Amino acid sequence: MSTLIELAAIFFKLGAFTIGGGIAMLPLLQNSLINEKKWFTEEEFVDAVAVCQGLPGIIAVNMATYVGFKRKGLLGSVVATISVVMPSFIMILIIAKFLTSISDNPYVAGAMAGFRVAALGLVVVAIIQLAPKVIKGKWTAAAAVLAFVLIAVFNVNTAYVILLFIILGIAVTLSGGDEE
Repeated sequence: MSTLIELAAIFFKLGAFTIGGGIAMLPLLQNSLINEKKWFTEEEFVDAVAVCQGLPGIIAVNMATYVGFKRKGLLGSVVATISVVMPSFIMILIIAKFLTSISDNPYVAGAMAGFRVAALGLVVVAIIQLAPKVIKGKWTAAAAVLAFVLIAVFNVNTAYVILLFIILGIAVTLSGGDEE
């Protein structure tokens, strides 16, 4: 199968079956890119997630663009990006057409509650799977806790937190600081 078709299939499937946004798609994407296709190592995948999360925009689109480009250049990035966005675009059009007329239906309300719970579960799985690959020592553990506190407790803008830890990461690396 051609790499472009594989990219389209992987990202269309992810776009169609991942509920809860880009972070929720990470376990599925990790399985596809590392375990099935062997296109990335675990470390390369974590690096890609870090870069794509730090960029403006939706992580699912950023990951599709990045992976597509790494595999097949500009054309690969276009194919993967369109493929991950197309299912949502189609579903939003359909839902917008019909949801307004049935939004008070208890079955619809129950289904929406189920979607929210499923999305939360996928996000928790992503955290559990990525944490051991990211937290490799005392510095990264402290940084993760501090980032959480800054965002969750003090409501600091995520972009500022990312920028802070980019600077701190460079400083720790340049100072010869060990992650252990």
